[in-house]
Order: sequence, then C-alpha cells, then structure tokens
Amino acid sequence: MAGQAATPDSTADPDVELLLTPRGGVPPVTETAAALAKLVARFAAGTGPIAVDAERASGYRYSQRAYLVQLRRAGAGSALIDPIGCPDLSQLSAVLQDDEWVLHAASQDLACLIEVGLAPARIFDTELAGRLAGFERVGLGAMVENVLGLRLEKGHSAADWSTRPLPGTWLVYAALDVEVLLELRDALEDELRTQGKLELAHEEFEAVRVAPAARPRTDPWRRTSGIHRLRSRRQLAAVRSMWEARDAMARRRDIAPGRILPDAAIIAAVTAAPASAADLLELPVFRGRSTRRHVDTWFRALHVADALTDDQLPLPMSNGDGPPAANRWAERDPLAAKRLARVRTVVNDLAAQLRLPPENLVQPEAVRRLAWTPPAAPTEQSVAARLRASGARPWQVRTVAARLAEVLPDPDPDPDPDPVAVDAGAANTPCGDEGA
Repeated sequence: MAGQAATPDSTADPDVELLLTPRGGVPPVTETAAALAKLVARFAAGTGPIAVDAERASGYRYSQRAYLVQLRRAGAGSALIDPIGCPDLSQLSAVLQDDEWVLHAASQDLACLIEVGLAPARIFDTELAGRLAGFERVGLGAMVENVLGLRLEKGHSAADWSTRPLPGTWLVYAALDVEVLLELRDALEDELRTQGKLELAHEEFEAVRVAPAARPRTDPWRRTSGIHRLRSRRQLAAVRSMWEARDAMARRRDIAPGRILPDAAIIAAVTAAPASAADLLELPVFRGRSTRRHVDTWFRALHVADALTDDQLPLPMSNGDGPPAANRWAERDPLAAKRLARVRTVVNDLAAQLRLPPENLVQPEAVRRLAWTPPAAPTEQSVAARLRASGARPWQVRTVAARLAEVLPDPDPDPDPDPVAVDAGAANTPCGDEGA
C-alpha cells in the first residue's frame, strides 16, 4: 500500500507512479456462455472482497444499462465481461454472495449491475468512504493518488461504451479501474476506523445498497435548459410537448435525447413560434441532417399547445409534494425561511465538527421538509421520527435530532405595546408636534 496519505487530501508526492497497464495484463473480454462458466469457477475459488465496476454509455444511449463489467478478486485476478454477449450474470453473483463487493460511487452502478443479475449482499463504497473520512476530492483518480500514491489515467470515462468492438486502450482503462480498488478499500477502512466512523460508514453503505429505485421526476420537462427564459403558460406547454416527443423517440431508438434534439433547439422553436415546418428549418439549430429528417414531428409537437384550453396549460411552477425552492421561502413564509437558516447552521456546525460534508450528515431534502413543516411540538423524539420518515439513518438521527429540536421553535412575537402607555404618551405630545 504505497504512499498512503497521513491525513485526507494531503499533497501527493509529485513522483507518484503512473499506472499504465494492469499488473497481470489486460484480461480477454468474456462474451460467451462457455467463457463465463470458466470465469465463474475462477472467481468462486478466489478469496476476500470483490472489486466491481461498470461502464455505461451515458450521453450516447437513452438506457443506463451496463456495456462492460469489470471485476477483481484475490486468487482470481481481473475480469472484463461483455453483458451484451452475457446478459445474465446471476450465476456469477451467486458464488460471490458471502463476501463484500467494493465499488466506487455505488449508487451510480448498482442499478445497471442488478439489471444483469449482479446483486451484492454487502458493499463497501470507496467514494462514500472518502466523503465520510473528510476528503475534499473523492473521484477515483484523486482518491487513488492521494491515498495510495498511484496515478490512474482517466481519459475514457465519458466514452461511448456501447461501441463494438471496444478499443484496446479502453479495455486497459477499464481494467485499471478495479486494479487497486481493493487496496483503496483497505486504506479507507483504516482511516474510518481511526476517526471512529467505521460503524456509521457501514450504515451508509447498507443504505445505498438497499435504496429503492429513484421515483420518476415530477414534470421532468421543466429541466429543459433555457426554460427560465420563457414566460407564458402556452410556451411551457409547447416545451412539454416537444420534450415528450423527443423522449419517446429517444426511448424507442435508445439514443440520448440531447443527441436527437438539443434543448437549445426546443427553446429556439418555442421562442420563434414558426408558422410552418419550412419556417422551423430556417432556425440555425434545426439545420442538422437528423433534425431536418424529423422536422414534421417537431413542428406538430410544437403546435400541440395551440389547441389546449387554459385549464390544460401547465402552471409556471410544478406542484411537487415537497417544499418550494429555498430561495422563495422568504417571500412565501418568512418564519420558515428563518427556521431553515437556523437548522442549516446547526447541521453545518455539526458536520464541521465531524469533518464530513453537511449533505452526508443529514439529507438536504430532509432538512428542508423539517424546516418547512416542523412538528407541532418539536422535541427530540418528534424530530427523530420526522428524520427517520425521510430516510435518515440511526447514526444521523442520534447526531442531529436533539440539536434540531432546540432551534426549530419560532421565537414568540413581540407583545403588543401597552395601550394605556400609548394613550398617555399621545396625550403628552406638545401641540404642533403631531406630524413629528
């Protein structure tokens, strides 16, 4: 374990070793049932934790499926698996259930791993461990360099991993992603133990492992870049219609929506409100070959809003089930805005004492909901119940509930002035001073 950092984010040796190739070479890609059966036997014979990673094609494909799975285990070496050729990896998962799986930023990969049958019983998340240990930079490259004194080349993280065949340099990159993940795990476990955070880290890892799939966003079309420049509800309806037409096409063709039609094109079309498909093609953002081919689709979607009645038009803001955006609290509910400020101060202070990010001490959404609608009688018990309902872990509740209960009550308003004293003061006002 070369060059382990004595403290989080200490300056790494400028002469750190650059890892260019895996120690045992780049393993062949497993892409047939026969090759997978041999790999399963090899990993079943290995010992200890299993390093796991997955590569997707975000930004290129609509789906978030895995296009390459990487593993490494003591006694088994490394493996690269093509889940297109081997779409069911449940047999491999079955022989690895007794040991811990080590992932970096597990919440990003677990869904696509489960989709191909890889479901861990226990995990260690090195990215989350880095956050809890107080590291400021928790990307895999930064963590490996700072903790192990090694440098990884990170040039292909945004590549189109649905490409076939995969280039050799990409396979080197993929194999290196699990090359030192087990060493990183051991170093971070030691750091968390030293800081007295290992138990709470295990709670966090388990929460990530069992977290339910994210609920679909309310009105996802509202996240269209540039939508803030639009003012009318009918324009918002046009954005919604074009967004939905693009999303349906992207899903059907398994292409990232932005590659079919950029957000900028949607906003430009809605702003210009062209009277014909030919006019739509005059807009610079609609002169690409793909957009021209589907211009009738975009024009029809753009003008769906024309036939909508007022009650069918979207409201300027989404009717979500949570509190409004924090920057609107002072206007909507000044007392709630002051509560939020007090609660955030407590969370920030406690997080600083524990040397971890505030969002890892307690989820920001839980903080906002608590401040917007606090318990009628804020006590440690009632606040703890609210936090648990929002998904807070036991260690988080133990750390913050009592302090938050102290600052949630609103201060009593100033009592009305004594009317007798006011009248007496008015009676003693000199003549001619009424307007003072």
